[in-house]
Amino acid sequence: MPCPSATMVVWTSAWLHGTAASDDVLDAAQAWAEVHQVWAADEGTAARLELPAPGDNDAGPALLLAAIRKAGGEAGSLALPVAGDVRGLDGASEFARHALRQGEAAVFPRAGLGVVPERVAEGVLRWTVHEVGEIAPAEHTPVGEAEHGMSSAMREAASTLTELDVSRRRPGVRGEIAETVSTRPQPSWPQGVPQRCLRVLQRSTEVEAILRVATEDAPGGAMSASADRARGQALNPLFESVRTARRAAVDEMVRVLRQRAEQH
Repeated sequence: MPCPSATMVVWTSAWLHGTAASDDVLDAAQAWAEVHQVWAADEGTAARLELPAPGDNDAGPALLLAAIRKAGGEAGSLALPVAGDVRGLDGASEFARHALRQGEAAVFPRAGLGVVPERVAEGVLRWTVHEVGEIAPAEHTPVGEAEHGMSSAMREAASTLTELDVSRRRPGVRGEIAETVSTRPQPSWPQGVPQRCLRVLQRSTEVEAILRVATEDAPGGAMSASADRARGQALNPLFESVRTARRAAVDEMVRVLRQRAEQH
C-alpha cells in the first residue's frame, strides 16, 4: 500500500476518535518496519510534547500517539510533496524541507504537528515530530474523481508514448511489475473504511510500479533528448494522478471514521 504516512494518518485518526485501540495503530505500523524511533525535531518541541530531543535516546511510537493527543490532535491528513507541488505543507519551514526530501508526511493541523518518516537502516523507521505553522486547507477531491483521473492519465500516457514511439517492449516487464507490487508492505486498515478507498490505494500501488519500471528503463526507447523530454512530460500527469488518488483515498477514510465516531 502507499506509504508509512498514510498508515499513520488513518490509524491515528481512528484512535483519536475512539474507533481503534493504540495497539491496533502500533500493529499496523509494524508492516513498514520492525523498529520505529520517535524524536522531536528540536529541543523546544521535545520539551512541550515530552519527547526525546535530537541526540537523546529515541522513544517508541506509543509516545508519538500520546504527543499528538496532548497537542490536541484530531483528524490527520496526508502530504505527498514534490518539487513544484508542496500542498499540505506550511511554507519554507524545516518541516516542509524535511517532508519534501522524504516525499511524504503525516500532518495533524489541529495539533500543529507534522510527522516525517525516514528509513535510517534496514528494518528501522524514524519519525521526526515538527511543530508546523498555518497550513492552507487542501482542495477536496472526491475519491471517485481521483480514481477516474488516475485511469484517464494512464490511458493518455500510454497513447502519447505510443505516438512518440518512445515505448518499447522489454522481456519480463510484467514480472518486474508484479514483483514490485508484491514486495510492498500490506498494512491492515481500520474496520469500516470504504472498500473503494482500499481499491484506489491498491491501484495506485500498481500504477506506481509501472512508473518505476518505466523510469528505470530510461530513455525508454527515446532516441533523442527531445524525445526523452516528451516521454517525461507524458509520464508527469500520471505521477500527479497517483499522488492525488492516494490523498483522496486517505482523506475519505479519515472522514468516514470521524463520521462513524460521531454517530456513536
